[in-house]
Amino acid sequence: MALKLRQLSPEAYDTIDTCAHSRTAAARLVERARILLLAHPGHRVPAMAHHLHLPTITGRTWLKRCNAAGLAALTDKPRSGRPATSTPPPVAAGVATALTPPERLGLPFASWTLDRLAAYLHAHKGMASKRSRMDALLSAAGLRWRTHATWCGERVDPECAKQRGAWKHSPRAHLRRVS
Repeated sequence: MALKLRQLSPEAYDTIDTCAHSRTAAARLVERARILLLAHPGHRVPAMAHHLHLPTITGRTWLKRCNAAGLAALTDKPRSGRPATSTPPPVAAGVATALTPPERLGLPFASWTLDRLAAYLHAHKGMASKRSRMDALLSAAGLRWRTHATWCGERVDPECAKQRGAWKHSPRAHLRRVS
């Protein structure tokens, strides 16, 4: 017996049609809507799959899901995966540490880097994480790395002028004409 799409309401058909022709929706959602759009007039699964360059099992899967749960089945189901390893209190401690000037904590540098922050949190707070994870945590908290440092304003390190020494302008190079 051939697999057929259940009867759709005009609103559901309009939703599928809009999604199938969307340029801004997720690609997988557009693909699933196209499967349903081709299945609506009664095309068989192998013909639809051939037309969309998909395996037939993909067409059957989405037709069965739509028949069982309606248009809500077009979205992805929650997937299993590793649970989060960072709980909110350590994340909050990491963000608070990143917002604290290192000099207040008795450290010999004036600004944080991701490596320094990760090392400090591991040594003093017992929060072991890589620099990429620290970057993700700070981004999720709404912090952008290095937004406090500017090229035009006051430097982050107040001792910079002393460390740099006297400012010297190099003499202007004169171009020689070749005859």
